[in-house]
Amino acid sequence: MPDRHARADQVDEVLAELERMADPARLAGMARYGIDTDTALGITVTELRALARGIGRDHDLAAALWDTRVHEARMLATMVDDPARVTEAQMEAWVRDLASWDLCDGLCGNLLDRTPFAFAKAVEWSSRDEEFVKRAGFALMAWSAVHRKDAADERFEKFLPVIRAEATDDRNYVRKAVSWALRQIGKRSLRLHAQAIATAEEIRELDSRTARWIASDVLRELTGDAVRERLAARSR
Repeated sequence: MPDRHARADQVDEVLAELERMADPARLAGMARYGIDTDTALGITVTELRALARGIGRDHDLAAALWDTRVHEARMLATMVDDPARVTEAQMEAWVRDLASWDLCDGLCGNLLDRTPFAFAKAVEWSSRDEEFVKRAGFALMAWSAVHRKDAADERFEKFLPVIRAEATDDRNYVRKAVSWALRQIGKRSLRLHAQAIATAEEIRELDSRTARWIASDVLRELTGDAVRERLAARSR
């Protein structure tokens, strides 16, 4: 069991370092990009990654940093936590705390997509009503398509009906995540590329302005020469 006093001292040291790194002049720019700055300090993700490399993996510290509710401390927590020690209960608790798209995407792409629960939670969360929980479901799909080289295409095929079913949600952070998930799945392999395009064409036929936007966004990228050439080169 970790020494609570030692852990508290470590958290205090990390928070002091974050305060030293803080640049409040960045907060206005963060807010313009739709980031919730109520508890933010103004530290870039690049700076946080450098700090995380110095700390290394530390599950208990990550939990303590998340509990501070400081925006950058929580982002740092996603970078230093150990995915092998993350539980479903932790995933549920952390996702319910989300109030900003950047922390949502960071949590999913830095940590949760590497957990054993990622694929199941992606489907489960995609049908939830809370905006950032729902976004997290699609962010998990997108990041898993990028990071999970160990996963077979069949696992991503199961996401396609889910994406189609949720393509009429007109909330900005949801619709962008739906598009993101389908685009990343479609860039994974030639097989998934064809299936993602077919899914986008089905979505385009839905009686929904949001669905048509998603379809257009996906098809614009997936039918472009850059994606086709990368996939063809990868398959040789």
